Amino acid sequence: MSSLHFHHSAMNSGKSTHLLQVAYNYEERGMSVLVIKPNIDTRDGDFVKARIGLSRPAVMFSKDENLIDLFLSYSIGSKRDCILVDEAQFMTIEQVKQLAKIVDDYDVPVMCYGLMSDSNGNMFDASRQLVVMAEQLVEHKTICWCGSKASMNMRINEDGEKILGDQVCIGGNDKFISVCRKHWVSGKPHP
Repeated sequence: MSSLHFHHSAMNSGKSTHLLQVAYNYEERGMSVLVIKPNIDTRDGDFVKARIGLSRPAVMFSKDENLIDLFLSYSIGSKRDCILVDEAQFMTIEQVKQLAKIVDDYDVPVMCYGLMSDSNGNMFDASRQLVVMAEQLVEHKTICWCGSKASMNMRINEDGEKILGDQVCIGGNDKFISVCRKHWVSGKPHP
């Protein structure tokens, strides 16, 4: 029986690296994976890219796309053994429900990788829905500059100071730093 997984953490914990490893493991055993990501994430084009330099092509999808239809269109003539979703926090609630339906109706495991919360300290809608619907919740861990577990994403300006803003802001280490709750609350992004 397949299941829906949500791998979550603050930024820079290795979620994309893990996704790429899972894809490799499936393919090493002669199985077929479908790697997808929301097209709102324009940093690496149609690739899932890990900070350590690994990457692979991904199928991009819009917020209006039906993921069941996408899955079926990429399964014509070949069975898909797994779906891997990068940047899952950018999906819609309906898309999370569609992925759950793929698990239930087609017995295909779906592994979603994403952030739980934004840099304002609020949960993403898709992440909330994944917490409700996923059979498996997996937390990947990373550390704050102080050595404590980093559980928050702090948005910083060009001077390295904490700023708040829109929930969706595409960026990497140039715009965000992973910090513990204490340093997120205090607004201290570095020693």
